[in-house]
Amino acid sequence: MLTFLVTRTASRICYPRFMSASLESALVSVWQQSLIDKKKTVEIDGATYAVRQTSKSKLKQIDFRFEDRELRGLEQNPNTKSRWAKLAREGKQVMQFLEHGRYIAVVVDGKVHIY
Repeated sequence: MLTFLVTRTASRICYPRFMSASLESALVSVWQQSLIDKKKTVEIDGATYAVRQTSKSKLKQIDFRFEDRELRGLEQNPNTKSRWAKLAREGKQVMQFLEHGRYIAVVVDGKVHIY
């Protein structure tokens, strides 16, 4: 298991630009189960988490726990101006992942991109 230190500056949390291979696998698994397999629940490490929809845009959203981390998977809104939204408009399956309200990674068609 890969461990690392999360540091705090005066006003924000700083995350390293790498993550464990097992976390990357978990992110791809959440993406696969929710967007590709269209499951109503996803299973990670023996725990089951509901796939919900956001109220306004009806995007898929999953709050889950992995390696003592509280994470959220959120389907990319294609109606925004980001480069990820452009890919979603082109038909790619895009899911953003957040921790403590900050984007940490995105999965596009099964490939993880770390912020």
